Amino acid sequence: MESLKELFQEADWKAEKHVPVIEAPAKAKKQDAVKVTLTVGKEIPHPNTTEHHIRWIAVFFHPKGEKFPYQIGRFEFCAHGESVQAPNASTIYSQPAVTCSFKTEKSGTILASSYCNIHGLWENAQELAVE
Repeated sequence: MESLKELFQEADWKAEKHVPVIEAPAKAKKQDAVKVTLTVGKEIPHPNTTEHHIRWIAVFFHPKGEKFPYQIGRFEFCAHGESVQAPNASTIYSQPAVTCSFKTEKSGTILASSYCNIHGLWENAQELAVE
């Protein structure tokens, strides 16, 4: 039987346009807001057309020593040039980039996932040290 975790792909975001890029500080102080920017296609632009687009990005935080991560947010991108006239006939195209923030008193791992309608699920992670 197949598992969801087996379907996630990962790669270096500088060479692969589907990987969610996590931009966040490596260190933070307890109870300071940690600003996280997530982007898909940062180095190599993703097409984001009606036929080929990033549908969503999700971000989680997994504190060290805890069993489960906390979902910080899930962000959907809904405009991909579709129109009643034809595919890519609209002038509105979502760009898969979002900024959010959260507070924590524990160190841990920021986890991000994204979904491309053609190339599936992608993931990335970044450590966060809290002082």
